[in-house]
Amino acid sequence: MESILTSGLEQGLLYCFMVLGVFITFRVLDFPDLTVDGSLPLGAAVTAALVANGQSPLTATLAGVGAGLCAGVVTGLLHIVLKSGESDATNYGPKLLAGILTMTALYTVNLRVMGRSNTPLLNVETLFDKLAAFLSVSMTNWQTIAALAVLAVLVKYVLDWFLHTEFGLCLQATGDNEQMIRALGTNTDFTRVIGLSLANGLVALSGSLVAQQQGFADVGMGIGTIVAGLAGVIMGEVLFGMRSISWVLFSVVGGSIVYRLLIAVSLRLGIAPTDLKLLTAALVVIALAVPTVRRKVVRA
Repeated sequence: MESILTSGLEQGLLYCFMVLGVFITFRVLDFPDLTVDGSLPLGAAVTAALVANGQSPLTATLAGVGAGLCAGVVTGLLHIVLKSGESDATNYGPKLLAGILTMTALYTVNLRVMGRSNTPLLNVETLFDKLAAFLSVSMTNWQTIAALAVLAVLVKYVLDWFLHTEFGLCLQATGDNEQMIRALGTNTDFTRVIGLSLANGLVALSGSLVAQQQGFADVGMGIGTIVAGLAGVIMGEVLFGMRSISWVLFSVVGGSIVYRLLIAVSLRLGIAPTDLKLLTAALVVIALAVPTVRRKVVRA
């Protein structure tokens, strides 16, 4: 039982930054961004390539995040080029296409960065090793969970602060009512580019940390990231509610942990790893259906 708990908590915290990134694109910006399937392995690839070549793990992690930020900018610029008319608030075609194009291009970029499809990190010093040496402790599962929890809380509060700044409120308004905020003089194209960049930087942070924790980076590790991210977002909203933006950020982190715990329990119950994608899709459908069923029960 303890192994299931530690595994679920660790994986949930590793991927919570990715789920926060998906939350920003889907809920804050109302932008169905498929770039995340490419930006997660991008963060892992850049970090792994630098660490394997003797660079500092911290520098490599920051470089991975920077690469994710750039990927988000590319998606935003492609969206500006592809969209037609002044506003595409209800037209998801250019948004989807921009994300798909960037995601497709990033597959080749990731291969170029690593020089192969897989880069092992088993005999090199990672960020977790650095932290263990700095604290003079052995990095057990619970200590890794504690370190990731501290980072998650820090990132959550920084995002909370950012989304309550003037620019952050414009970011939220761009997703809620683009025509209104544009009429008030806000450059929604610029706002969206920054939002996409921030979201994909968070996704790349997850990729960087996952690669260092599991000991390798793989070009295919981003497959299904968008579905897993949506599962975390929806589960968090359903289980913990949406009272305010500050609370929702905590809910999203909680949703990521719950989702990974369910995956860990499913594996322990004997579900084949090859069936996990089907399980993820089923969990998303269930989470989406819960609010509808709840409303019908209340009305009855």
